Amino acid sequence: MWWGGRGQSFNIAPQKEEPEMGLSGPKSVQGTGMPEPRSRQLGSCLASGGLPGERILAWAPGVRKGLEPEMPGTLICSNLRVTFQPCGWQRSQETPLSSEYDFSLANIGRLEAVNGPSRVQLLRPGSLLKFIPEEILIHGQDFRLLRVGFEAGGLEPQAFQVTMAIVQARAQNSLAQQYAGITLSKAGQSSDSRKPPIPLLETIEDWETERKKQAARGWRVSTVNERFDVATSLPRYFWVPNRTLDSEVRRAFGHFHQGRGPRLSWHHPGGSDLLRCGGFYTASDPNKEDIRAVESMLQAGHSDVVLVDTMDELPSLADVQLAHLRLRALCLPDSSVAEDKWLSALEGTRWLDYTRSCLRKASDISVLVTSRVRSVVLQERGDRDFNGLLSSLVQLLSAPEARTLLGFQSLVQREWVAAGHPFLTRLGGSGASEEAPVFLLFLDCVWQLLQQFPAEFEFSEFFLLALHDSVRVPDTLTFLRDTPWERGKQSGQFNNYTQVYTAGYSQPLAGNSINPQLSVWDWNLRYSNKQILQFHNPGYDPEHCPDSWLPRQQPSFMVPGPPSSVWLFSRGALTPLNQLCPWRDSPSLLAVSSRWLPRPAISSESLADQEWGLPSHWGACPLPPGLLLPGCLGPQIRLWRRCYLRGRPEVQMGLSAPTISGLQEELSHLQELLRKWTPRISPEDHSKKRNPNTILSQSC
Repeated sequence: MWWGGRGQSFNIAPQKEEPEMGLSGPKSVQGTGMPEPRSRQLGSCLASGGLPGERILAWAPGVRKGLEPEMPGTLICSNLRVTFQPCGWQRSQETPLSSEYDFSLANIGRLEAVNGPSRVQLLRPGSLLKFIPEEILIHGQDFRLLRVGFEAGGLEPQAFQVTMAIVQARAQNSLAQQYAGITLSKAGQSSDSRKPPIPLLETIEDWETERKKQAARGWRVSTVNERFDVATSLPRYFWVPNRTLDSEVRRAFGHFHQGRGPRLSWHHPGGSDLLRCGGFYTASDPNKEDIRAVESMLQAGHSDVVLVDTMDELPSLADVQLAHLRLRALCLPDSSVAEDKWLSALEGTRWLDYTRSCLRKASDISVLVTSRVRSVVLQERGDRDFNGLLSSLVQLLSAPEARTLLGFQSLVQREWVAAGHPFLTRLGGSGASEEAPVFLLFLDCVWQLLQQFPAEFEFSEFFLLALHDSVRVPDTLTFLRDTPWERGKQSGQFNNYTQVYTAGYSQPLAGNSINPQLSVWDWNLRYSNKQILQFHNPGYDPEHCPDSWLPRQQPSFMVPGPPSSVWLFSRGALTPLNQLCPWRDSPSLLAVSSRWLPRPAISSESLADQEWGLPSHWGACPLPPGLLLPGCLGPQIRLWRRCYLRGRPEVQMGLSAPTISGLQEELSHLQELLRKWTPRISPEDHSKKRNPNTILSQSC
C-alpha cells in the first residue's frame, strides 16, 4: 500500500563511496567495490526529481519480502533516506516523492539484521554489524515495515555495506540536517507570492478573514504579540474581546502559565464562544484592574461561564507515550503475543481507552457549547496539548464546515500549528524527555468519528493516513518546530526582529531559509493526482455544507443561562463556583488540584440529557442539527488497523481477515457502512469523475 507513509525524491548522481562513512565489511570482503556500470545505471535512474545535497552512500540488489509476489529491486541508502527501488520502476516527474518506497532516516524506529532462522541483531545508531545479513527489517515509527532479502552469489559485501551505511547514517543524522537538505524540487518553481492551499495564519489578514468567516462580531484581532514579546509559543495574532485593550491583554496574559491567556478558539453560530488558556499563575500579584481584565476576557460578554478542567479524566503525557510504545510493540510482525491473547494485550496498551476518554470529554464539551449561549473555557496548565485536541474535536463534532477537506486542514493549522503545539518535542525530535504523540492520538480520534459517521466527513481514511505519516518526514517546517516563533525565525520570515528569550522555551534550530509559504498542506508536491483523488470520501453528503446546516443568526437556537453564573466542569458534572479567578478574597477552586474539589455524584444520565432537560428554569432545546455525539462503549472504539497493522504482510496484501470469522466481521462492517451511505449517494454521484486539483481547493 502506498499509503504507508510519505517520502521524498532525490536527485543523485553516481558518486564514489564516502571515505568518512568507513563502510567496510570483514577482511574476507574488503576491497570489493561496486560495479561501475551498475552505479551509472542507478544514478541515471534516480536523476528525476531533485533534492540538493543528497548522495548515495551504499546500495545493494535485493528482494522486498512480505508481499506476494516478492519484488526484486535495489535497496539504496543516502544521507537523507533509505529507499527500495523496484526493478523497472521510475519516479514520476510530476510527483517525484514515493510514499511507498522511501523511509526518511528520522522515521526509522528499529533496524534488524537477520542471518538464518535464529541469528538476529538489533542495530542501533553506531552499532557494529557482526555478520553478513541475509535480510534486514526496517521498522518505521509510522508502523510501516520494509523487509529486504539479499541475493547470494558474490553480492554479500554490498549487503554488509548498505546495512552499515544505514546504521551510520542514522547515527550522524538529525532532523535539522535532513530539513536543510530536503528542499522540494517543485517548491523552487513557485514564486515568493505563491498562495498556500489554506491560510497559514501568519498575517493579520488571515486572522481577520477567519474571524469574519466565523461571524465572531464580538471579537477582534490583537497584535499585542506581533513581536513575540508576550509569549513565543503563541501566534503573532489571536482573537480577544472587542472591548479589551491590548495593554490590558498584555497585563492579563502575564498572570497565566507561559503567558498563554484566554483567547477565542471558535465562535459557535448560535452565540456561544469556545476559549482556551493556560493555568493561572497563582504566584503573581495582580491589581484590581488586571483581575477585572482577566474576568472580562474569560466571560467574553456572556453571563454564563463554564471553566473546563481539561486534564481531568484524561491521560498524562507520560501515559500517552507509554501507550503508544506498547501499541507499536504489539503491532510488530514478530510480536511475541499469542494470537488468542492479542486482543487482551491490545486492551492492556490503554491506547483505545485514552481515545475513548478524549472522545467522551469532547462530546460533553460540545454539549456545553451548543446547549446554552455561554463562554466555555478550556484550561490546561501548558495550553499546548490537550486543549488543542479537545478544541479540535469539539469543532469537528459541532461544525460541519470543519469536516470538509479545507475546513479540517484549517482547523489543524489554527488549533495545533499556529497555537504552538510542540510537535518536535512531542514526536521525539528534540531529544527532550517530554515525548508524547498527542497529535497522533487526535488523528485516531478523528478516524473513530469517520467510522461512526462516514457520510459526515468530506475527507477519507487515506487523507488521515497521509497526515499521520507526514509528521515523520522533515520536508517542511509544519511539524519540525515547537512554536510559531521558531518557524518564523527558521524561514527568515522576520529576521529583522530582535531575538526574544523567554525562560522555558527552546532556541530555534540552525538551518537554511526556505520559502515560508511551503507547508505540509501542499499535497500535490508529494502525492500524485491518483492519490489525491482518494483523499476524498465517496460517501460524503454535500448537503452537509456549512451554509446549509444553521443560519448565522438564530437567536432562538440557544437559551441564555442564569445571570452571572460560573461553573466548573469536571468529572462529567457542573459544579457552581463563587468566582472566576484565584486572586480574590477566597481561593479559587481552579487554583488547587482538581482531585481536591468536592464532587457531586456522577449522574447515570449523559451530559446531553442533563443539559437539555435540567434545570427547568433554563428551558429545553432539541438536539441541534449538525451536532455529532459519538458512541464510546467498548466495541464502538476500534483499532485503526490500516494504520497500525501495516507491518503485517497479510494487511499489506489487503487480506485483513484471513479467517471465516474475520471475513464475517469485515462483511458486517462493510454492510453497516453501505447502509449508512446508501440513502445519501445516488448512482449518478458515483459515476461523476472528480478533478484532484479541485478536491483540495473547492469549498462547499
